[in-house]
Amino acid sequence: MARIALVTGGIGGIGTSICTRLAKDGCTVVANCHPSEAAAAEEWKQARAAEGFDIAVITADVSSFDDSARMVREITEQFGPVDILVNCAGITRDKTFKKMELAHWEAVINVNLNSVFNVTRQVWDGMLERGFGRIINISSVNGQRGQFGQANYSAAKAGMHGFTMALAQEGASKGVTVNTISPGYVETAMTLAMDDGIRNGIISGIPMRRMAQPDEIAAAIAFLASDESAYMTGANLPVNGGLFMH
Repeated sequence: MARIALVTGGIGGIGTSICTRLAKDGCTVVANCHPSEAAAAEEWKQARAAEGFDIAVITADVSSFDDSARMVREITEQFGPVDILVNCAGITRDKTFKKMELAHWEAVINVNLNSVFNVTRQVWDGMLERGFGRIINISSVNGQRGQFGQANYSAAKAGMHGFTMALAQEGASKGVTVNTISPGYVETAMTLAMDDGIRNGIISGIPMRRMAQPDEIAAAIAFLASDESAYMTGANLPVNGGLFMH
């Protein structure tokens, strides 16, 4: 039977590549998006269908525990229990700390970090009971090294890996692995829309002298979602072109 994979933030640039790669690998994939993106998600679903991928979409505000519970309940009823969870939902509200308001802090912590608890909590017990599960948390190089103007984002992304390391210990004897991927800069619509000078400045600081392709992030996720990664848990895989080495 096909494994059921849920990808939060699944219709974004990186999320799209993750969804299509997992579908290629034989998973039944459900892409989550925020309720405000419902119309865009339907267009996204049709575009994936045109490419030959049958990927379901579901709306839920993953910063809400109750809405996350409703989402997983509906997925379970329609497709079966979630075997693979990719926590990819994320936002930025960049400000220097001097200008950062409480709302900027709370929005990023709620969407990027609290969502990881909210969604994982809904699938965890079932994974333990069935003796199989893959939790993959999409962090960031800036959670490892920090970034000017991103105290909120860097804190949330660093927190994701702390969560990974703790939960990995609880799932290890039950066949449930928990890992983090920390991408560097990825070539998405967002980074391509940057001013050329800013983008080229970023690229010049990357030893590989290029940004990652979304498919390169998805390939790392495909490995962590597979049976071949069964002995790997609590790890933080850097996919950053040498931008940060630890």
